[in-house]
Amino acid sequence: MLMRFYKGSIFFTIACFLLGAWYGWSQSGSMAATASMLWIIFVLAILEVSLSFDNAVVNAAVLKDMDEVWQKRFLTWGMVIAVFGMRIVFPLAIVAIAAGLGPVDALRLSLNNPDEYEQIVSSAHVGIAGFGGAFLAMVGLSFFFDGEKEIHWLRWIEQKLALVSNIKAAEIALLLVVLYLISRMLPPDEALTFMVAGTLGLVSFIAVEAISTILEMRDQAMTVNGQIVRSGLGGFLYLNVLDASFSFDGVIGAFALSNNMVVIALGLSIGAMFVRSMTIHLVKQGTLAEYRYLEHGAFWAIIVLGAIMLLSARFHIPETITGLIGAVLIGLSLWWSVRHKRRHPEAELEAAVRAD
Repeated sequence: MLMRFYKGSIFFTIACFLLGAWYGWSQSGSMAATASMLWIIFVLAILEVSLSFDNAVVNAAVLKDMDEVWQKRFLTWGMVIAVFGMRIVFPLAIVAIAAGLGPVDALRLSLNNPDEYEQIVSSAHVGIAGFGGAFLAMVGLSFFFDGEKEIHWLRWIEQKLALVSNIKAAEIALLLVVLYLISRMLPPDEALTFMVAGTLGLVSFIAVEAISTILEMRDQAMTVNGQIVRSGLGGFLYLNVLDASFSFDGVIGAFALSNNMVVIALGLSIGAMFVRSMTIHLVKQGTLAEYRYLEHGAFWAIIVLGAIMLLSARFHIPETITGLIGAVLIGLSLWWSVRHKRRHPEAELEAAVRAD
């Protein structure tokens, strides 16, 4: 049963390990060095999956309202964007812009001088933290700053956030204040970079939401039976920008294990593929409808990840802590959902019927 969701990811993993074995042997000619390289690829893949489970849950929340055609496009075209766009092209683009190099020279630098390549990519961390952190924070805040949301997990805070949502753009104001306070901790040149990047992250979120809304209105007008279905294209754009924001920190953090571009790309790509398979699994199995608070835990994890990414512009925060906090929040929300389901079986059955 599970194989139908993860078969493609398993074959992709085998292909990546075979490619990693060939690359390791061709570079070192040593079994030990090749085995070490394969181990790093494995660890990077596990790290990517563990840090991105909340991404899979949020992806599923969006993907369940898209038709099967766009779901397949997310798994195929989206995978190309995730692997080649964010895990390969994105770091090369940073190096090319920061060092004033052409694409080919940036590629040669990554392969021939990995230490300098790592240093240039890492030097862009402040801007990446500002953009990615701001976008993720807006994703999480927009879920809770919603006056129409009826289900609350952490009632003491979620109900208050829903009430505050009556104040227009309250979440935007909150994010801008946070960006300003963090920028005050940075040197002047880095503070400017951080504020500009954070503002661009905010604008990107608003732009993607605007496109999604326009497409939703068009679909709603064209739907004969009056069902409101999130536009496939709008959801596809939203999911890919969200995935990009999640992968920013993962790409930077991967240098703690290796500065070899090929090894990083292979490891993170395996993780990205499994995250997509997990997303499809959650959608097809109706897991979000079955566990009512799981989505809440994922969005709280995204807010925490966004906050950590913003703070990482000033403080070094290990990826282990990030992954642990996300896992705890999702685990608690899952446990809370199971407990609620046991205590209120009739209400859960009614909710499942409404979802269908």
